[in-house]
Amino acid sequence: MNKLASEAKEFTLSAYPVIEKATAHNIDIGVAPTYLSLSTVKEYAHKDMLVAAQNCHQFSSGAYTGEISIEMLEELGVNWVIIGHSERRTYFNETDEACNAKIKALIAHNMVPLYCVGETLDQFEAGTTKEIVRHQVITGLLGLTSSDVKDLVIAYEPVWSIGTGKNCPSDIAEEICKYIRDILHELFGDTAEDIRILYGGSVKPENIREYLTLPDVDGALVGGASLKIESYVALLDNII
Repeated sequence: MNKLASEAKEFTLSAYPVIEKATAHNIDIGVAPTYLSLSTVKEYAHKDMLVAAQNCHQFSSGAYTGEISIEMLEELGVNWVIIGHSERRTYFNETDEACNAKIKALIAHNMVPLYCVGETLDQFEAGTTKEIVRHQVITGLLGLTSSDVKDLVIAYEPVWSIGTGKNCPSDIAEEICKYIRDILHELFGDTAEDIRILYGGSVKPENIREYLTLPDVDGALVGGASLKIESYVALLDNII
């Protein structure tokens, strides 16, 4: 919940050089602004900037006050949506089953779900990380086929490392991202190799290269470090 629409516009216009640089290096880069800034960002964004919504509802319309439908996002030209972000799970009681309904609806509309999974500090310290992540992946993707998930993106975000400044060691990040890849192989066979797996959790310009050189990490889901244009630029500069 950051940036007024006017601030989002200024950021979007300032981002043109970094989007062009990313495109030249075959790197996808984008932003996920608030609902009220989506139309502004889409209007002023560079044609190669990915623009994602932070959430959606699985139904087209109805008595769901405060919610936003997929069709509303489509009308704006938005075709990426974050599903199951740790803050949605923590503060708004979003479940794996609810994520599954949204992911199915998005895929039916040819949208790209960016599905977030990850464990809390208590779960990490209890040694149940893999159990939690496995349930999130299997339940969140229940009922989908290999062809359904070819454009899916999954982000591993250890909740204990988000906004805390407490970095997840790179060996743990790789272990869990590889574990997610293995689960995807169980579910979808070789299509698992086409599914991009991102790491998210206190990613900053100074550590992004370390994470992105890991074999099973295909990108980064960045939080606070993406809010200022200077660090947004630095994130890219440190990986090319």
